[in-house]
Order: sequence, then C-alpha cells, then structure tokens
Amino acid sequence: MIIILVFLLIVSVSRFLLLQWDVRRMTKQLEEISEHFGTNELLRTNTHNKYLARFADKINQLIILFKQNQQTFEKRELELKQEITNISHDLRTPLTSIKGFSELLSDPALSEEEKKEFLAIIQKKIDNLIMIVDLFYELSQLDSSDKKLIMEQQYLDQIVEETMLMFYEEFENKQLKVDLDENNVSPIFADRKAAVRIVTNIIQNALTYAKSYVTISLTEDDKYIWLRTANDMEETDISELEHIFNRTFRLDSSRTGPQLGLGLHIVQQLVQKQGGQAIANVYENEFIIEVSFQKWH
Repeated sequence: MIIILVFLLIVSVSRFLLLQWDVRRMTKQLEEISEHFGTNELLRTNTHNKYLARFADKINQLIILFKQNQQTFEKRELELKQEITNISHDLRTPLTSIKGFSELLSDPALSEEEKKEFLAIIQKKIDNLIMIVDLFYELSQLDSSDKKLIMEQQYLDQIVEETMLMFYEEFENKQLKVDLDENNVSPIFADRKAAVRIVTNIIQNALTYAKSYVTISLTEDDKYIWLRTANDMEETDISELEHIFNRTFRLDSSRTGPQLGLGLHIVQQLVQKQGGQAIANVYENEFIIEVSFQKWH
C-alpha cells in the first residue's frame, strides 16, 4: 500500500512539475511574441494536458484576431494618409487658381471683358470646391446610422434626363458626342437623393475621362433596371479595375477634378445599400460602368 501511495505521489509531483514547466515555457513564448509582435509567431505547446492545450489554443485565437485588427488599422491609416494627400492636392489646385485670378482682377489695365472672363473662371473653381466638399460630406454620411434611405417609387429615366440637362454646358464645352437612350423603363425602388447622386457621379466620371463620346442606356430584366454608361478613354491597365471603386483610387493620378477617386466609391456604396450592384469594365479603351436598381413592385 505504501509503495502504491509513493508511486502515485511521484506521478502527481511529476505531472505538476511538467505542467509548471509547460506554463513557464508558454510564458516565455508570450514574452517573445509580445516583444516581436510584428512576426507571425504563435504560442506552441507539446503539453499532454488537454486544459492547458485548450488554453493555449484560445490565446492563439486572440493573437490572430489582434493581428488582423492591427493590419486593418494600418491599412485604414494608409488609406487616410492617401485621402489627406488627395484632399491637399485637389483643394490646393483650385485655391491657387482663385488666388491668382483674384490678384489679377486688381490690375487697373484689365478691360471689363477680361474681368468678366476671370470672374467666370473664379466662379467655376469655387463650384468645383463646393462639389469636392459635398463629396466628402456624403462620404462621411454613408456609414452614419442617422442617414436613412427613404425607399420609394422613382423613375430612373427621368432622373437621367434631368441630370444630363444639368451638365449640358460641360458636354458642349468638351465637344463630347452624347448618345442618350430615351426608352422608358419600369419604375425603380430607390431613395431619390441617392439615385440622383449615383447618376450624377457616373456622369461626372464620364465627363472627366471621356475623349470624344459618352453613351447612356437603360435596360431591364425580371428584377432590376440597369443603367449603363460607356465612354472612350486613354489606354489604361485593365488590372486596375479591381480597385476602381476604392476610395483613394484614380484612373489617372495626374488629373485634377471633383472625382478624387470618391465618386465611384460613393456610387458603389449607395447602389449596394439599395440592393443593387455596380460593375466596371474596359473593352478596347472603352470604359463601361453598369449599376442596377431594384424594380418597383
């Protein structure tokens, strides 16, 4: 009996010492992981204690989750820096123009005709600034819980026609050939303001990048009304399309204007919030964007 008790005591002490050794080893690993957290190191254990093994597994899950959150944070921080760079660049350009033309207006040698021309340029730059600020405001509202969409019956063909008339002068100035399919389609189930913003951003994108023409058409299937816009453009890398709806992406980073990479991002977000989808494609230097709206039933 004494021998059995001694044997059991030895086994118990051995298990305790082994458990203590495992805990010490895990603690040392955690210290190393904490010191070099940028690596993909995880907690390793060869313990035969199932509770300790489960504990180590839960710690590894926390480490993985924390690292994923850290990567997401770093990605958002880089995107924020890029957006700040974009804001600085695109606000500086019209502001510099406004400052320059404002100073020219003080020249007494200017004729009345020249003053009117400079004032018109200044007004255009101011309108551009307002459009940029509006885009950023709308972007800030996309994920706001206070911003509720009012889904009602809307007529997309009318919205497209009304929005195109707003940009008639811009199309004329750029000498773009416009082909607008005026076929009537079924009503859509959408928020009025969101639908107008979607159409407006798509048209502004076409105005920014089109070389000679823009075509707009509406089609419908059993569930959706599709708005399709196509325009010719400079040669671009098709692989860039996967980033076309990103907040900081530009088809041409050297261009300036109200798009900032935000216009199509807002389009995608608003379309998805209303149960549709946004698709972009390039075929033989023709940029095509298609967005769908739910049909009104």
